[in-house]
Amino acid sequence: QLKTSKAGKAEIDEQVALLKSLNERKNAAANADEGGAKKFELKTPKGTRDFLPEEMAIRERMFANITQVFKRHGAVTIDTPVFELKEILTGKYGEDSKLIYDLKDQGGELASLRYDLTVPFARFLATHGISNIKRYHIAKVYRRDNPSINKGRMREFFQCDFDIAGEYGPMIPDAEIIKTVIDVLQAVEIGEFKVKINHRKILDGMFEVCGVPADKFRSISSAVDKLDKLPWAEVKKEMVQEKGLAEDVADRIEQYVKLSGGVEICDKLDADAAFSGSERAKAGVADMRLLFKYLDLFGVSQKMSFDLSLARGLDYYTGVIYEAVFESSEYLCSAHIILLEAVETSGVGSIAAGGRYDELVGMFSPSGKKIPCVGVSVGVERVFAILLAKMRAAKASTKPRTTATQVYLVGLGNGHLESRMKVARSLWEAGVATEFTFKEKPRRDAQFKVISDEGIPVSVVFDDAKFGAGKVQVEENGGDKGKHVVSEADVVATVLKCLGAGPVPAAKKAPSRSASPVKKPAAAVTKKDDDDDFDVRHKIRIEL
Repeated sequence: QLKTSKAGKAEIDEQVALLKSLNERKNAAANADEGGAKKFELKTPKGTRDFLPEEMAIRERMFANITQVFKRHGAVTIDTPVFELKEILTGKYGEDSKLIYDLKDQGGELASLRYDLTVPFARFLATHGISNIKRYHIAKVYRRDNPSINKGRMREFFQCDFDIAGEYGPMIPDAEIIKTVIDVLQAVEIGEFKVKINHRKILDGMFEVCGVPADKFRSISSAVDKLDKLPWAEVKKEMVQEKGLAEDVADRIEQYVKLSGGVEICDKLDADAAFSGSERAKAGVADMRLLFKYLDLFGVSQKMSFDLSLARGLDYYTGVIYEAVFESSEYLCSAHIILLEAVETSGVGSIAAGGRYDELVGMFSPSGKKIPCVGVSVGVERVFAILLAKMRAAKASTKPRTTATQVYLVGLGNGHLESRMKVARSLWEAGVATEFTFKEKPRRDAQFKVISDEGIPVSVVFDDAKFGAGKVQVEENGGDKGKHVVSEADVVATVLKCLGAGPVPAAKKAPSRSASPVKKPAAAVTKKDDDDDFDVRHKIRIEL
């Protein structure tokens, strides 16, 4: 147009420059959008995952059941920072120390994310001068592992620990720890499992009589620890070719690590002249005999497998070691698939592990005071995967409830928003989990779909046209259950009755003119929660 109108060259150049500038800005914005879409991948970081509401419903129940067992055994809970000073964690995990997440220097302190909950617990005891405590701790830990679908390892995952610290009779707290982990696994209804047990003194005695140099005990122990994942031929190859162990020594080790069974293994080891020549081996066998005696008293000895191939690679173990192994093949395959997708594992089928560590606290104590400790860590991520697999395999008719809602307020007709809000307040104040839609005039089908999808047991329907002004219908959902038309003032009492917490009020009759006015008694509903009652009746003492 400028050329047609024979505009001057300066004016044309100015407009051309302006158009070029606008075009460049447009292209830059388009490229930024396109480039951002390509570069920005919407996902969680490697080795981490999200949990959907249905999954969290399973996890919350699992954690609640585990916590209940821990409290039943008299434990208290603590918390520690998610990161510790680097020097606290360094050198405590053997070959796995390379998996510790180191943080950047923040103001002169070198820190690392916690690798487990045991070393922070030992530091906690030394810091606060506590010498006797029975504690549990459920929290996330972090490992700078390479996430692997085949190995099912994650960089962020929960650990669930139960530990007893203090000077007590030999094997007594050890037996309760094992009893506790069995109670936990039975409480979460995981299925069949067994607990493999061994003793660090027996392992070291075995290495000693087989001819393993003392400076190779820990490295050879780490190799033996892989026998639950690898065949003996590969473990032997690692010992000989990578660790430098003599082949005949490895062959002698093989004869021992094949042994497994019950308390009769103690008899076999005592009858072995070479094995009995080691004082520490004999001490370990004596401990195991006593442990089996106590486990029998606790009624759990049938769950035990005395397995000399169990090694546990962590450096800080000094006595009994154990590992619970899942055995229900019915769900193992599908559980394994889920595990491959997202969870950290310590071995095929391993769902809990731990042992005695008597010297760890002394490493942190300024006076060097040793505090004997024994504990277990439940592999809650693996337990969760198995529970999720069981739920999917069972093809349950209803999915897990994701909310705790007990009552849903349904508004029909004009919606009755204000009435729903007032009744919701009354129910909340009575301790009843209640929901309603925030829409002023909600659709009928949308409201009942929420009730059905969430499995909400009771609904309160507001509909003046059907029930009359100030009246509602309280319905027990599912099947042909009760329906009660009551006044809004009686909703709380009626709902509590439907939920099993109080009587349904009788229908009121209009008083005759000659009748004396009857004063309505104030409704009082007392609800005692079992957990609160437990807390009131049980006080836990920590001996400092």
